[in-house]
Amino acid sequence: MALRVDSRDAGVRLPRTYRFGLTAASALALAAFAPQALAQDAPGTDAAEVTDEDGGILVTGIRFSIANSVNTKRNADSIVEAVSAEDIGKLPDQSIAESIARLPGLAAQRVNGRAQVISLRGLSPDFTTTLLNGRQQASSGDNRSVEFDQYPSELLSSVVIYKTPDASIAGMGLAGSADLRTVRPLEYGKTAIALNLRGELNTGGKLNDDVRNWGWRGSASWIGQNEAGTLGWALGYAHLDSPTQTRHTKLYNYETFCCGIDGNISPAGARSSSFVTGQEVFAYSRENKRDALIGILEFEPSEAIHSTLDLYYSRFKQREVMRGSQWFSNVWADSQTFTNVGTTTIGGTSVGVTGTTNGVAPQLRNDYNTRDDKLFSVGWNNELALGESTTLVADLSYSRNKRDESITETYQGYGTGATAATQNANRTFDSIAWDFTDALSGSGGFPRFDEGLNYADASKVSLGDRAPWGGWGHDGATKEPQVIEKVWAIDLGIKRDLGEGFFRSVELGGNYTRRTKTKTVAEYDLFLKNGRAQTLVGSQYLLDPTSLGFAGMGNVLAIDLKQALPVYYDKTVYVDPNTFDKAWGIEEDIFTARAKVQLEAGPLRGNIGLQMVHQKQQSDGSAINTAVTPRVVTPVSKSASYTDWLPSLNLILDLGGGHRLRLAASKVLARPRMDEMRASFIPSFSNPCAGAGGSSVNCQPGGTINPWNGNGGNALLEPWRAKAIDVAYEWYIDKSSYVSIAGFHKHLDNYIYTQSQKFDFTGLQMPTTAIIPAGVTVSTLGQINQPANGKGGYIQGIELSGALGLGKLVSVLDGFGIIGSYAYTKSNLRPTASTNAATVQATRIPGLSGTVWNLTGYFEKDGFQARASYRYRSAFKGEVVQLFAARGATEILADKQLDAQIGYTFGEDSSLSGLSILLQANNLTDSPYRTRLGVDGGGAKTADGSFLPETYEKYGRQFLVGFGYRF
Repeated sequence: MALRVDSRDAGVRLPRTYRFGLTAASALALAAFAPQALAQDAPGTDAAEVTDEDGGILVTGIRFSIANSVNTKRNADSIVEAVSAEDIGKLPDQSIAESIARLPGLAAQRVNGRAQVISLRGLSPDFTTTLLNGRQQASSGDNRSVEFDQYPSELLSSVVIYKTPDASIAGMGLAGSADLRTVRPLEYGKTAIALNLRGELNTGGKLNDDVRNWGWRGSASWIGQNEAGTLGWALGYAHLDSPTQTRHTKLYNYETFCCGIDGNISPAGARSSSFVTGQEVFAYSRENKRDALIGILEFEPSEAIHSTLDLYYSRFKQREVMRGSQWFSNVWADSQTFTNVGTTTIGGTSVGVTGTTNGVAPQLRNDYNTRDDKLFSVGWNNELALGESTTLVADLSYSRNKRDESITETYQGYGTGATAATQNANRTFDSIAWDFTDALSGSGGFPRFDEGLNYADASKVSLGDRAPWGGWGHDGATKEPQVIEKVWAIDLGIKRDLGEGFFRSVELGGNYTRRTKTKTVAEYDLFLKNGRAQTLVGSQYLLDPTSLGFAGMGNVLAIDLKQALPVYYDKTVYVDPNTFDKAWGIEEDIFTARAKVQLEAGPLRGNIGLQMVHQKQQSDGSAINTAVTPRVVTPVSKSASYTDWLPSLNLILDLGGGHRLRLAASKVLARPRMDEMRASFIPSFSNPCAGAGGSSVNCQPGGTINPWNGNGGNALLEPWRAKAIDVAYEWYIDKSSYVSIAGFHKHLDNYIYTQSQKFDFTGLQMPTTAIIPAGVTVSTLGQINQPANGKGGYIQGIELSGALGLGKLVSVLDGFGIIGSYAYTKSNLRPTASTNAATVQATRIPGLSGTVWNLTGYFEKDGFQARASYRYRSAFKGEVVQLFAARGATEILADKQLDAQIGYTFGEDSSLSGLSILLQANNLTDSPYRTRLGVDGGGAKTADGSFLPETYEKYGRQFLVGFGYRF
């Protein structure tokens, strides 16, 4: 008989430590199907025969899924975490991010209320590679991290998280890899069809009149095969319509006034206090719609030939409206005064917590934003068995992801009748009372405001810029970022079985991957027609006013901006140096040669492998010379190449009785962030010989000056590189119960920081006003602030995890169980060569939370299912979209999430057999999203070094009721 190798666990893609095996019942887990599981090639373990503690068949459901996830962890050579379709589908999360965030050592970052990106072992999402059926995926984000909301849980059969590398897999991340997997139809023994429908409701109500607070999701799936069992197919479709509502406030800055202007504050005893000087209150409503399809065709005419074609497509569309108000409360602006001020002491600093700001002209906002993501992936895998012991595998794949965004903001304010010349000067002032008692408390809360004017009065509120200090110079703005990424790959491999000796098999292979990514940002200023005269909005473009009552305020004018925009505004192209700096293109060609040997001797097994990775990169951008007028933009293209050798070792020692020890050691790498690899830079030219500087030695005949400096990206960045070691103890108590203690240490050989570097500015034109005395040489060498490889450090941690069926302990608790994990992580990265912690601020890795823990309790018996899950993530440095569609860092405070569900599945003896019902509640505690001012050691602080709050958001509770039918 020929050697049978599944393409995803052969040398080409995944280590042959497990393969997919599924029962007829669990086949229905595809997409909306009921439980599906992952089973391994362990002796005597077949998915159709997974048994419970008493030796009986373990029914499909939560425990079945746990058993198969535990089985995956137990039998894999690498240290992995796994979740099957039951874990994903039974909580039906909006995306897989919600589900895998519950795995040990993983943490999700919420974006607009949804889990979107994942940090693995405290490392930034950019350090983790995402695969679909073992193939690298293109990302629609600015960098490399994949946004998981593009992958519906209904269309995935399982997810395996690799924490230690395997030489069989090309492109593994420095933190690890997340492999998303779809079904293999020939692994099923029968035809299966399933339908699912769920409705959802956000209990916070709708914040804006034009976006509802209820939605729905549905899916349909079909698995089939011919009578001979040589041709199988699977089709699946999933639709998501899930609106979200966000109540948002932000406190921009804290300031203590002086120099006579503090006389505008009363009573006098409050003048030395610190005050909030900028704030905003916004109500966001978003329509999130996603359509996704999979198509799988599997052909196996004989045991020697096996071919599989995978197709995946998803389109994620978001429409966002935002309405609200923002203003300065600053005695330096508009002669404002603070009256009736009440103070309290926070961390040794007196802070104004109550009072009234007089002389405020709020800038009202009506914004309209859209996002359209299109993801397409195709993979074709072919296996050919040559005799009994050798298999050839060839895999071709392509992935494309495109994102088009439009971000539009417009300004309004109280008052009418301004001419074009006095538009910003004609501003109606208000008195706004404020109370920050809740906002500044330890647990946080919304600040409270009470305005004097009616900002929903359509006869008084007009379009136009109302910002202080002369205004913003326009009446709105539009940014239109576009990102396109493509990944092509070809993978060839051969595996040979060596028999029953110490060396069991050997795998050799090569992978070529080409990745391209481009980003552009078109920018426009919006100006009111008729010379920017303030304009009232016609009733046909008005909606019901938006309430800001969650922050104590009244209503604000709500405009149907999509319809009103071309009527009231002229759109003018806006170009500045940053416009060109944001436009870049990256090309990468990566060849990976690999070898892996499978080892086994008595209780010891594992593998040893080696990869040679040759990387060639090219970056295209612009040199934006602002030293001359008009500026000169010159195309720039730079390239570099690197070669790395990456050994890996995974060993498992079976101690008997379910006890085992693991050891893994490896060298790993991660490619640099793509936006940091841009070749674009903005130079500037100083005049060191002008004025008094002309007398310096360098400005005398024979001297040399270095007038050039600048800011930009770095096309020559090398990868992040690290050496890693993992140890783990595992005790597998029974099929669905285990305990694990794991420790890891990664020594990063380097890290990428923004640094001042020498740079050659050859070819740039000097300004005509430059003063260059005769005989003085102008050097083209200067300094540039850019990302650069610098000193590394370590990141290390410990992870505890386990699952336990409580019926094993006390029979009366049969059906009850718990699953939990705890992870503690720390690092010591510093941006300079100094190791003096007292003088050099530690650099915190984006995504690193010191503590992450998860706890799930469940009950499952006689068709009933119930589950409650709680996850906690301590404060961390997160990457978010900030002003002008640019990414930046912020400090995100501790995140807590509680979800629950109950359901019932009708048994075979019921006339409703095949029907299941489900009630789910997400974010039961309405957990807030909070940030503080400053990142790392910066930001507003109190006398004792405590940080002051910034953003506070709430998203409401989400309830879903669902019905599923399988046959």
